[in-house]
Amino acid sequence: MIPERYVEKVYAGYLGMNVGIRLGAPVEPTIWTYERIRSTYGDIAGYVKEFKNFAADDDANGPFYFLRALYDDAVDRDITPNDVARAWLNYAREGIGMFWWGGYGVSTEHTAYVNLKNGIPAPQSGSIAQNGRIIAEQIGGQIFIDTWGLVNPGNPARAADFGEAAARVSHDGEGVLGARFFCAAIAKAFETSDIRVILDAALAQIPAASLYAQVSKAVLAFHAEFPDDFRACRDMLEREWGYDKYKGVCHIIPNAGVCVLAMIYGQGDFNRTVEIATMCGWDTDCNAGNVGTVLGVAAGLAGIAERYRAPINDGIVMSGISGYLNILDLPSYAKELAILGYRLAKEPCPQPLLDGFREDEVYFDFELPGSTHNIRVSDPFFCRTRHSAEQAHTGSGSLEILFDRMTRGERSKVYYKPFYTRDEFSDERYSPTFSPRAYSGQKVSMALFLDQWSGNETMGVAPYVRLAKSKRELVQGYRKLADQAWTQIEFEIPDTDGELIDEVGIVLEAYSTRKPKSLGRLFLDDFRIYGKADYTIDFAKQSVDFGCVTPFAHHHGAWSLADGAMYLMTAEPSEAYAGNYFAKDYAVSVKLNPQSGDSHLVAVRAQGAMRGYHAGFDGPGRIALYLNDFGFTKLAEAEFPWRLDQDYELTFTAVGDALTLAVDGEEVLRHADGTWRYGMFGVSTRGAARTYYRGVRITEL
Repeated sequence: MIPERYVEKVYAGYLGMNVGIRLGAPVEPTIWTYERIRSTYGDIAGYVKEFKNFAADDDANGPFYFLRALYDDAVDRDITPNDVARAWLNYAREGIGMFWWGGYGVSTEHTAYVNLKNGIPAPQSGSIAQNGRIIAEQIGGQIFIDTWGLVNPGNPARAADFGEAAARVSHDGEGVLGARFFCAAIAKAFETSDIRVILDAALAQIPAASLYAQVSKAVLAFHAEFPDDFRACRDMLEREWGYDKYKGVCHIIPNAGVCVLAMIYGQGDFNRTVEIATMCGWDTDCNAGNVGTVLGVAAGLAGIAERYRAPINDGIVMSGISGYLNILDLPSYAKELAILGYRLAKEPCPQPLLDGFREDEVYFDFELPGSTHNIRVSDPFFCRTRHSAEQAHTGSGSLEILFDRMTRGERSKVYYKPFYTRDEFSDERYSPTFSPRAYSGQKVSMALFLDQWSGNETMGVAPYVRLAKSKRELVQGYRKLADQAWTQIEFEIPDTDGELIDEVGIVLEAYSTRKPKSLGRLFLDDFRIYGKADYTIDFAKQSVDFGCVTPFAHHHGAWSLADGAMYLMTAEPSEAYAGNYFAKDYAVSVKLNPQSGDSHLVAVRAQGAMRGYHAGFDGPGRIALYLNDFGFTKLAEAEFPWRLDQDYELTFTAVGDALTLAVDGEEVLRHADGTWRYGMFGVSTRGAARTYYRGVRITEL
């Protein structure tokens, strides 16, 4: 049965996971030892490093992307290892992002991926029989499973079964038991905040004789005797359960001990628990992330300190194959997880929850306590944001923006970031790639309430978008606000002439003269970016970020910018994907010049590396249309006398079941197929090739 305040607890759990990851990531091994962390940072009580924006982490990627098996395959049944294995192959870009590509036989995840790619099915792909015990019992089976617990609230046994199914893609033995343990703990935390009850429920889902259970019980016994000294317990783990006894890069057993230590010594305090997990060393981000999920659910949003919550600001990024999905808003994702939880429990989902989540657009309603939806200000001297329950256009929450003593001509932007570039990150961390969540042709709407305390003129706002490359702001014209009233703002995003959009919001400007200065609050609610996009991509206005030509995510091949074009050189099948992951009916036109090779294709409704449609030049004098469903099936073909080193414009259109390909404006192929209803666009080749792409246009229909 779905518990009360379910969505809030999911939100707290997922937020807690990301707090733990962000706290632990700067002191990951092998450079950072337990002793070095202690001597450098002492008793940690806050983030040890500031980030411009915290980039993708494998600990976040797995729980997000592998859960998509519930959409792709296990729609009306329990998951199997094979369902999750298909998510691995579909959403990962081989060798880049998602998880640690440390080499076959070294990285468990890399090993499992190569096994899957070469036809070794799950669960054999992660088995001890296939990979040996050392590889199979590393920590990954534990760190990629938090969301399976979040969607099975109050059902530790079922959560453990889901976690095991997912973990068996890559792990076996004790590695699988870690998945069972933490999924059960997360599920139980929806029912109680008593950490010992939670731990007992988790232990009940693994064999009592297992090493995982033994190290857990050793920690609990030590705590019973020495309840006030977590460092003494950490010393015990080093002596009796340390890395010297369990081989491989990052074995699960020592880290299991740290996780149980952090939870029992943290005694239900979220902040102290993730701090202890980080101070104990070993796999700091994984351990702090796992316990952060458990304690986030158990302690709730109120238990997460502002010093940890505020820097996240409800925004995280991923590093899978979809640049659109890689930009994640935490409150929206919490709602998505809760909707899945209702589905799995076979209970009717409350209508307000369904109304508050829209997967194919940006929609922020500020209903969850403390939510900010990653809205930012450009000048924190003049403006500050926080969640508010004092005013709401609809529902019960909004974002409060304090403006403090502004005079005529002074301004601050209040905005959402629908796209990121490399210079906005402090490090490379798993090479995230991005496709914008806002495009020309779409509409932006929001409701604003002015509560002005002083000033001889009311404040004014101007909607705007900013272009990512030139940083030029397309401002739509100022409008004075009415005090003590809601004002509806709506505008259409103008043509960006081939550039991408990296800010969408309002410019807040004061009209008051120097005395009295403008002081007061603005409340923002019901922020939306929606509607049909119609835009172009000019490669002369793009850059290469994290190894990819913006806004594409590349899968195989060497991609670069050359002579105002995106250039591909590859000896193997290769793809590049971009755009709204949930786009349905649209046309994509690509100007290309084939330099060598027999395959030069355009993709529509691509849902990853293994799902989509591809059409274009396919062998000498031939064109073809393919269905990619974990393997390419030719749906239609025809003769077409294309030649190398000649410019062509290919237009691939999907409307309902109708798929059409046109070359230079003339329709050359038409076929009906309803396998895929939505997805990204892209370009691809089924073999060795060199190709220039000089222009892209996407029109939603």
